[in-house]
Parts: sequence; structure tokens; C-alpha cells
Amino acid sequence: MATKRIEVLRDILLRLHNGESAESVQAEFDEHFSGVSAIEISLMEHELINSDSGVTFEDVMKLCNVHANLFKGAIKTVEVEDSEHPGHPVQVFKQENLALRAAIIRVRRILDNYAKLDDGDTKVAVLKGLLRQLQLLGQFDIHYKRKEELMFPIMERYGHDAPPKVMWGVDDEIRDLFKLAKEEAEKLPNSEIDVVKEKFEVFVKEFEEMIFKEESILLMILLETFTQDDWLSIAKDSDTYGYAIIRPQEEWIPHREDFETKITSEDSEVIEVSEGELTKVIQTPEGEFTITYKPKEVKEETLNRDTPQKIGNGYLSLNQIDLILNHLPMEITFVNKDEVFQYYNNHCSEEEMIFKRTPGQVGRNVELCHPPKYLEKVKTIMKNLRDRKKDKYEMWFKSESRGKFVHVTYAGVYDENGEFQGVLEYVQDIAPYREIDSDYYRGIE
Repeated sequence: MATKRIEVLRDILLRLHNGESAESVQAEFDEHFSGVSAIEISLMEHELINSDSGVTFEDVMKLCNVHANLFKGAIKTVEVEDSEHPGHPVQVFKQENLALRAAIIRVRRILDNYAKLDDGDTKVAVLKGLLRQLQLLGQFDIHYKRKEELMFPIMERYGHDAPPKVMWGVDDEIRDLFKLAKEEAEKLPNSEIDVVKEKFEVFVKEFEEMIFKEESILLMILLETFTQDDWLSIAKDSDTYGYAIIRPQEEWIPHREDFETKITSEDSEVIEVSEGELTKVIQTPEGEFTITYKPKEVKEETLNRDTPQKIGNGYLSLNQIDLILNHLPMEITFVNKDEVFQYYNNHCSEEEMIFKRTPGQVGRNVELCHPPKYLEKVKTIMKNLRDRKKDKYEMWFKSESRGKFVHVTYAGVYDENGEFQGVLEYVQDIAPYREIDSDYYRGIE
């Protein structure tokens, strides 16, 4: 990738940030670029945000649509085998966008029809249909959460930290626009239909821009960067967050070459050429490939997980510690002193979690685990607990849709010398405790 090309792209975007119009730079852009890689866009945004140019991720977020419009028709398409196969995360992502676009069309049609109606009873029925379609459309939040919680962490591991931060910020703005449109629609018939339509179209404009960014920029970065194992991890964890309107038609099970055992088949053969070294011949539509390799040695686990170890005031084995942590009546998350998300327990299934976690998020910086709008709060909590200005923070909120009263605690963890070692977050539904109004000894007569 030519450094000069990155510099030209960077210069064009800086000029946009400094007030030039997209039209004034479009001709220059077209002159220098016949096809731009989405990877280059990611590197460019990373350079902008991390340079001394004075451009922040908030600035990039504000001009996100200008950037996207500049690249329309110029971004190089990336084709990866299996990415259009039913059940592949890319295919599911695109099918959800189609379903969400269809929901937008239905909402527009209902709004147009509602404006023409005079009969009160008919309006009531149409209004119910409108709210139902808005509820379906609101599932785009699930689509966004899978993107933010499953795709973004892997992007960050490959060094693409700017696009997730920018896109997550825009996602939240779109969520806010949808909330405003939905709240206005829920006021009908006591609100003006034109106001409802206006607010809905403001949301739609930004929402459809995001679809372009997802499919023409984000997915291109992912297809160029992610391995098959990355996609399999996303496919495996997707059920935790669910899907928007549609579900995968089938499970995606890609063909995987076996390098662990000696096998002979019509399209591949493994033979031993020397002690410990194997050669595999693979037949593909592109031709024959020969690979020589040494199987990875499997090291035996030296620590017996059932052997009790001295822990605090007693003795516990690793398996017992794991069981105890998983049986505590709360969700536990530990962020270490380097502000890295290091652990969470399995108090309940991933689908039932209040704050959903997946294995792919472990190892992520805590700042990247939260929407950009909460970044300053996260920084303040971490700093004050580290400096011991406070030992813990507590918050609580009602989750009406799930019938829970959620209590959250962020507690500083300190060693015997008072040195900061990290933050323990524990989350529980306290609704059952709030309903207790008398003594009761369950199971004791």
C-alpha cells in the first residue's frame, strides 16, 4: 500500500474537516483513485485521530456521511469464499439490512395511508399496525449490538480501532433519532402526522447511510482482514444477541482441511515424509497444492484442576473456584489494573445475561467495551477507583421490557499493600428482594 496514497486521502479529509465542501474535493479524489481499499480508509482514520492534526474521533463522526459519500462508487469490492453462504455472518448481516429496509417501506406506506383516513376506528387499527412495524424496525438495535460486541473487538485486535469508535458513535445517534420518531408516532392521534413523518425521515436518512457504510466500508475491511476462525467465532456467538427480523436460514459449516490426522481421500492425501513431518496434497479448482508441516505438539496440563490449593482461609481446587464463581447469584466481570477486560463468570446462559458477554470480548480494553458517549464516565470511574478517591460506584435502573430491577456495582480491587489491581463489576436483578415484605424460611418447617 503506497504511503503517498494514504497521505493524499488524509489530506483530502483534513480539508473536509477544515470546511471545504465534498464537491470541491470530489474531482481531485476521482483523479487520484480508481479503487480505494476499505483498509486504507481504516488506516487513514486511525492516522487522523492519533495524529497532532487536532482532529478527534468526534470530528470524524460528524463528517462520517461526507466521507461515505466521497467514497461511493470508488471502494474496491472484496470477494471471499463462503461469505454469501446462508448462515455466514456477512450474509446474515446483509439479509437483516434487506428486512429492515422492507420495514421502512411498510412504515412509510402506513404513514401515508394514515394521513388520508377520516374514520376513527380505521385510524385506530392502522395505528396499531404502525406501532407494530416500528417495533419490528426497532430490532435494528440487535443488528447494531452484534456489530459492536462481536465484530468490533476482532477489528481492534487487528489494529483497526478508529472505524469501530466512529461507527459506534453514529450508531448511538441513529438510536436516538429512532427513539424520537417512535415517541412522536406513539402520540398519535394527538400529534401531527406531518411531524411524525418528518422525524421518521430524519432517522431513515441516517439509517440508510449507515447501511452503505456497513456494506461498502465495514464489511470490506472485515473481509480483507478476518480469518475463517474469526467468522466462525462471530457465527457461534451471534445467538447470544439474537437477530433483527430474520434468522439465519441454516448453520454455516465451512469445509476445513484436516491437518491433525493422516487421511487419504479423493481430494486430499497426507503422507509422512520424515519423522514428525507430514506432507499434504490438496486438490482445488485452482490447482494442486502441496503443504509440508509439523503437527503442533500437545503439551500435557501440568496443573491438576482437582488438586486443592491454599486460597485465603482454606483450600480450593481450580474446578471448585470455577464452580463457586459460576454459582454466585450475580454476573461478575473483572477488569485488571491495565484496564483490560480479563474475566466474566457463567452465572447464567449468554442469552439470559443482563450485560451480555462473549469469550471474544476478553482481552479488550475496557474503554472500547462501552459506547463512545459513555467514554468519559468510564475514564472517571477507572481513575477514581485507581486513585482510591472512591472504593466503589453503584447504579441501578429498571428494565421494563425484561421485568428486572438491575443493581450494578463497580468496586476497586486492592492487594494487601493497598495497591490497585483492577475493578470488579457485579450485576444482579434485585427485583425479587425488593418484593420481600415478611420473614420467610424457604424449605424449613
